[in-house]
Amino acid sequence: MPPFERADNSSQIVSFVLAAYGDLGNLRYLYSPIIIFSYLVIICVNVLLITTICIERSLHEPMYVFICSLFVNELYGSTAVFPCLISQMFSDTHEISFAYCFLQIFCLYTYANVEYWNLVAMAYDRYVSICHPLQYHVIMSSGRVCRIILLVWLCPFIQFTITYCLTVRLRFCGNFIDKVYCDLHLVNRLACSVSNVDDIYILVVGVVSITVPLIPISFSYLKIVAVCLRSSRETRLKAVRTCSPQVVSLVNLSFGFLFEIIQAGFPVTHVPAALHIILSVYLMVFQPLLNPVLYGLSLSKIRNMCVKLLLRRPKFLWKNLDKLDIAW
Repeated sequence: MPPFERADNSSQIVSFVLAAYGDLGNLRYLYSPIIIFSYLVIICVNVLLITTICIERSLHEPMYVFICSLFVNELYGSTAVFPCLISQMFSDTHEISFAYCFLQIFCLYTYANVEYWNLVAMAYDRYVSICHPLQYHVIMSSGRVCRIILLVWLCPFIQFTITYCLTVRLRFCGNFIDKVYCDLHLVNRLACSVSNVDDIYILVVGVVSITVPLIPISFSYLKIVAVCLRSSRETRLKAVRTCSPQVVSLVNLSFGFLFEIIQAGFPVTHVPAALHIILSVYLMVFQPLLNPVLYGLSLSKIRNMCVKLLLRRPKFLWKNLDKLDIAW
């Protein structure tokens, strides 16, 4: 791995080097098909599920709208990192331009925040459905659902734009990033100087981004547990069936955040290179793969509609092809 390189203060950094790749050698021919296959699977399954929810009227309910928003975010986040991973597999220098690096940072951090707040919205939806079933359709009206979706996407973008502006205006005295993609914390370390105010602001925003969403999530699930303890077996089964995917997704997301915090706060030079890379991409790879499996397989309504859609579309195509007057 190349050593950390300092640049002259008078020079301007035009690109960064993603040093975590090191010298891949012939291993690139092993990793590349795996990465490409994973990306194609993420695209195909998420697009299938989004299409199913959009087309099938029976899935036009608040819970499925929030799930659809989650799938759109998986496409957004994976597209921010996978094309970079694929291109870097075939690069000898592992350079990434200044503009693309900051675009990737913006996309990845907004992806993580949207993911988190989407799970908050889904927890609130389940709280209303289980704790206030008679008022559910009144509380979760189409207008309120649209406003929640707007807030889920808009707030992270506004919040991170401020942090982004504080970082992008810095002058950098180094260009080696010890990761396989651009990371805000590591890029900040390359700055020639960072004011205490900027440093404190970025730290506070990071802590708030993780802790604040936990409050409504914890409240929602504690209320659900309290209701389930004094409810019928049918209500408990409904709660387990609809809440389990969200809990698993939240736990997986929390592990991803934990890995990022560990890598940012502690030296990882003693960690094997392969494990370092896996921990680096854990959140961006496993979350987009896990959520479609959780919601596509565990929720029978989505699963059945997906099968119905897959079986119906080929017949629809063949039926229309027969009508075409094809000249041979």
